[in-house]
Amino acid sequence: MSALKYIFGILCIGFLLIACEGDPNRADSTKPKARGTIGEIILVIDSAKWAGPVGDELRDIFEADLPGMIRSESRFKVNRVDPRAMTRILKMSTNLIYVTTFDDKGAASQVINSQFSKESKERAEADPSLYTLRMEDEYAIGQEVLYLFGNTEEELVANLKKNKARLINLFEVRERGRLEKIILARKNTAASAETEKNLGIQVNVPASYQIAKSKPGFVWLRQPTPTANRADISLFFYETDYTSEEQTFPANIVKLRDEITRQEIFGDPEDPNSFMVSEKQIPPAFRNMVINDNFTTEIRGSWKTNNLSMGGTYLGYIMVDEKKGKLYYMEGFVFYPNEVHRDALREIETILLNTNVSWTEEQGS
Repeated sequence: MSALKYIFGILCIGFLLIACEGDPNRADSTKPKARGTIGEIILVIDSAKWAGPVGDELRDIFEADLPGMIRSESRFKVNRVDPRAMTRILKMSTNLIYVTTFDDKGAASQVINSQFSKESKERAEADPSLYTLRMEDEYAIGQEVLYLFGNTEEELVANLKKNKARLINLFEVRERGRLEKIILARKNTAASAETEKNLGIQVNVPASYQIAKSKPGFVWLRQPTPTANRADISLFFYETDYTSEEQTFPANIVKLRDEITRQEIFGDPEDPNSFMVSEKQIPPAFRNMVINDNFTTEIRGSWKTNNLSMGGTYLGYIMVDEKKGKLYYMEGFVFYPNEVHRDALREIETILLNTNVSWTEEQGS
């Protein structure tokens, strides 16, 4: 019998949770380990519902294009599965999303609906704001299972629209956490020490990255051996004085970026005309946030070399440390012609969001 038949509670993000049988914190050694690539989601939903308004909202959430890209690339890799076709192997997927509405009498949706008790349906009927429940390790260890439901399609669509950013963030944070365990398992301590010496910040540099250029106020790191199956990823970090809030305005961020890359980043070090510039064909996308109490602006866009010999995508953060009176620009850029950049950008995001610009000599001692 499904674990959904048992205990009720309130999910940590404020929604309905039907808990697993027994102690939810107890590791179950009899369960297999979850499997699935980073950014992959198995979406279990009736085909008719997928083709309708609910499917439209789900695509807008999980398959929306990454911002600032010249070429269309979705945020996640979504594989849709009919509920009646779920196998034991598919149930061990790392990220599982089940979608249904209780008014749907179709055979496929009824497979999902049968996992809800009568009491849980009555509770959802009484409170239309309840639309999701989250369960970890339901079928496998290291698994995230999310149920999205509603009494009617109209209710579910409304809740999906309202909570789009929250649902995206749930899986973005989870996937960064998974990736962090992989790429930061081994670190280049010498490169980390170099960035601390020249910029006064703490960067967790994966072992696969090496120093390409380093001087006071600037460090460029690069993976030296990109392959057909591995993107060419570079990271660079820059420090300057923080003098005005205007430095964080979008136009000035792009201006600063181009000033840095014109002087420091070249497609061919022997060709001074091969410096990197921001692609203006599609304007970059900006997003404000706070990281470690520091005001930060994220920028996503595309780049090219001035001589048009190379091009790709980039993800950067401009971060203000008012206590130090410093402004930091840190970026990762990708060169991977004719291939998907999504995974490389997620790697860059994971590394950069682990950077601590408030690092001080006292902290390191």
